[in-house]
Amino acid sequence: TFDPRTPDELYFEEGDILYISDTSDTNWWKGTCRGRTGLIPSNYVAEQAESIDNPMHEAAKRGNLSWLRECVENKVGINGLDKAGNTALYWGCHGGHKDVVELLLSQPNVELNQQNKLGDTPLHAAAWKGYSDIVEMLLNKNARTDIRNNENKLALEMATNAQCASLLKRKQGSNFTRTHSNAEEYLDDEDSD
Repeated sequence: TFDPRTPDELYFEEGDILYISDTSDTNWWKGTCRGRTGLIPSNYVAEQAESIDNPMHEAAKRGNLSWLRECVENKVGINGLDKAGNTALYWGCHGGHKDVVELLLSQPNVELNQQNKLGDTPLHAAAWKGYSDIVEMLLNKNARTDIRNNENKLALEMATNAQCASLLKRKQGSNFTRTHSNAEEYLDDEDSD
């Protein structure tokens, strides 16, 4: 148990789960426990704790919705990157965990189009794995269909089933049509002068 001496320190007991968000000070780390944020003496944690890097990614990868909710409630960064440059959203899409993806997409400021070290986005992952319901969810949130990965492939080119390909083609077609019609309207305005 750690009893805080100042208002900015965080109370926690043995067995509590601490979400560490800042270790820049070697003596005092910033962390969150049970929805409260404050400073934690690093020696308490470093000596006795089991560590899980990227807990939100692990929860998303495993489809563990309750753990993911706990991460969100404890202010774990929604767009944090793991060693491969993946976000939790990428892992939720890659695993086909629709409920995880739904929760992540409901968070403000979730980055839909973050590319990992291979250049893949969550949309690339969902298309490649053939999860058309997740492809549709991402497209409904306006995920970009024009991003190419390091192999110069669009999500459409990675789609492994007809349903994913159809959704992506439809979205790309509507984007092209919209751009084309805007250009025509612009030219019509110019011509009328």
